[in-house]
Amino acid sequence: MACSLGPALHEARQTPPTPLRFQRPLPGCALCPASQWVTCPGALRGLSGALAARGSEDMNRGMMLKLENLVQLHCACRQLHSLSYRKIHRTQWKPVQSSTYTMRPVQPHPQLWKTNTLIGVALSQYRLLATKEGKRPGKQKLSPIKPKIERQEVKIQQRMTVEDLARAMDKDIDHVYEALLLTGVALDSLEPDSVLEEVWIKEVVKKSGMKCKWAKLKQEKVRENKDAVKRPPADPALLTPRPPVVTILGHVDHGKTTLLDSLRKTQVAAMEAGGITQHIGAFLVHLPSGEKITFLDTPGHAAFSAMRVRGTQVTDIVILVVAAEDGVMKQTIESIQHAKNAKVPIILAINKCDKPEADPERVKKELLAHDVVCEEYGGDVQAVHMSALKGENLMALAEATVALAEVLELKADSTGLVEGTIIESRTDQGRGPVTTAIIQRGTLRKGSILVAGKSWAKVRLMFDENGKTVDEATPSMPVEIVGWKEVPSAGAEILEVESEQRAREVVDWRNYGEQQEKIKQDMEVIEAKQKEHKDAYKKERESLSNLTWRQRKAALYKTNKHLIVMRSKERVESDRNVLPVIVKGDVDGSTEAILNILDNYNADNECELDVIHFGVGDVSENDINLAETFKGVIYGFSVNANKSIQQLAAKKGIKIKLHNIIYHLIEDLKDELSSKLPPSVVEHIIGEASVLATFCVTVGKSKVPVAGCRVQKGQLDRKLKFKLIRNRDVIWKGFLTSLKHHKDDAQVIKTGMDCGLSLDKNIEFSIGDEIICYEEKEVERTISWDPGF
Repeated sequence: MACSLGPALHEARQTPPTPLRFQRPLPGCALCPASQWVTCPGALRGLSGALAARGSEDMNRGMMLKLENLVQLHCACRQLHSLSYRKIHRTQWKPVQSSTYTMRPVQPHPQLWKTNTLIGVALSQYRLLATKEGKRPGKQKLSPIKPKIERQEVKIQQRMTVEDLARAMDKDIDHVYEALLLTGVALDSLEPDSVLEEVWIKEVVKKSGMKCKWAKLKQEKVRENKDAVKRPPADPALLTPRPPVVTILGHVDHGKTTLLDSLRKTQVAAMEAGGITQHIGAFLVHLPSGEKITFLDTPGHAAFSAMRVRGTQVTDIVILVVAAEDGVMKQTIESIQHAKNAKVPIILAINKCDKPEADPERVKKELLAHDVVCEEYGGDVQAVHMSALKGENLMALAEATVALAEVLELKADSTGLVEGTIIESRTDQGRGPVTTAIIQRGTLRKGSILVAGKSWAKVRLMFDENGKTVDEATPSMPVEIVGWKEVPSAGAEILEVESEQRAREVVDWRNYGEQQEKIKQDMEVIEAKQKEHKDAYKKERESLSNLTWRQRKAALYKTNKHLIVMRSKERVESDRNVLPVIVKGDVDGSTEAILNILDNYNADNECELDVIHFGVGDVSENDINLAETFKGVIYGFSVNANKSIQQLAAKKGIKIKLHNIIYHLIEDLKDELSSKLPPSVVEHIIGEASVLATFCVTVGKSKVPVAGCRVQKGQLDRKLKFKLIRNRDVIWKGFLTSLKHHKDDAQVIKTGMDCGLSLDKNIEFSIGDEIICYEEKEVERTISWDPGF
């Protein structure tokens, strides 16, 4: 193979050189023994040193340099030759060792290597091959070009929390806090779930040496509306007459339940706790004429306003009961307003007309002020004078109701899917969730699938108001339904669906809608808070714009430190003055009434009221455990707590307070709230004295002011507290250091006696000052909350 270095190199290789040998290894090369030919620069340097040491007369310094160049050229040729041999035979190439191949002896020929270009080419080839460790056959691979280091991208989005940002950056939460350290963010109020503003997010990413990239928003699939809705209005030809639904409204203790009791000829009123109705009672009354009327008896107590509203929403006629001796009262006016809002006609029943102080005409005149005009005064409201207790004029009231129902032409569709309204709901120990409902359309039968609110039922049993099982319920008929999966809310709409799967779809859709609504409300609150904080931040920055950065940081630290101290104090106070309560009721309406009262609680500055749980049913072990966790009190209305529950509560120190009358429960709650308040200190005056003279007494090296006094009222007791009053202002409060009568120490100075006294503080007396002796007494405070009844 022809050498790529040209003919001169060929000629040099083919000329048989004279061997150049040494008697011992050359210094400077550990790889070449004396018997080897010179094949490396190390040996060359050793050769030069040896020749110089011998002081050879035939070689001068110029010849030595030429010899070095020649030997280097020879090494380069050997390497090139080996490279060519590797390409032909496909063998792994390694740098040539002097012991591997037989080296031809080289004899320098200075006259052949005077060309600097040829030597430069050979040396450059040698250096390239010497630094390359041929690791694989094939083309020589150049070193890869290092790519430009790019900053990490962080996908950000609106309303990211601290935790979300740390996860997007692949950092821990502390890293985000450190990045926000020198910003205007209040780190003490920043939690992992706190939402960061866009400016703060970008600032954190920038300080972390990264760059922002807006993440693509995931477009959620719009869910198909799976809710159940009412059927379209029925064909008038399919409508059949139905009994009227009549609601009895009025003020508490005006005789509503007694009236209904007389119509049903039962003793409902005697069974009511406290003599007042506390639930909605739904009854179907059969009149002697054969007519049927469904009556709803609503509570008249102020606490049950929501129940009265529900009664008017499902009713056709309102009977307004007013006691003849009391006249129009607060709940009477409220009942009139409910009837007007529901656009329901009113029949006036003036009750207790048998009493001597009864004045029916006064009642009619008082009602004129509330736009209730009786027929005697040219209006359209029928008025019936009656006595529910003695049964007087009951049939007249029933006839008036039937006549008004005929005028209204009440009809309903008794075919197809059922529609109705829940009047009341409760949990029965043996039957589970039970609801009282009024059927408004269709016919309800066993096995029907119903949906109400976020609960559904497969009807297992139905009962009438007397507890007897019924097989079907037609429009306007009140019925108790058993088979609900959960207790639905009172007032919820009942809709029948085709199957259990369809019922689950409806409930899931309603739960989803509620979640979306809650998210929407939360976002509105978050945006409002962010705007508030942003405005406050800008205002704070503007106030600090004229300061240096050191002054600004000092001012911010001082402000935040003050807020931290205030928060800690508020937290301690809140922990000390909080009453957690659990409310359990026998029915959903009772629980609702109690919660409505508690919603009006307005004494949080004295003691905070926290309703941690509420529900329907008897007190359970879960209630005890929850009360133990929060150190709360359990209030039960018309519910029970069995012996084992009471023992468990006593063991854990949990109070269970059960009541059957709602205002007794509220009074008990007020007493419990009052017990959480710290006692107030009241000053009780024991004696009064006036300063008649002043002088100083030397005690040791100091002078002590002394007042000469005369007791004007009561007595002065040295053991008690005193205060000094000057011009009606309290100058000092504390104890006496001395009390003397003439020259003798005294414990008590009575009325009319003179004395001298000194205080525990160096205060100059003035003639005419008053000295008051008093004692402090702790008095229990009463909560200022007024529930309204």
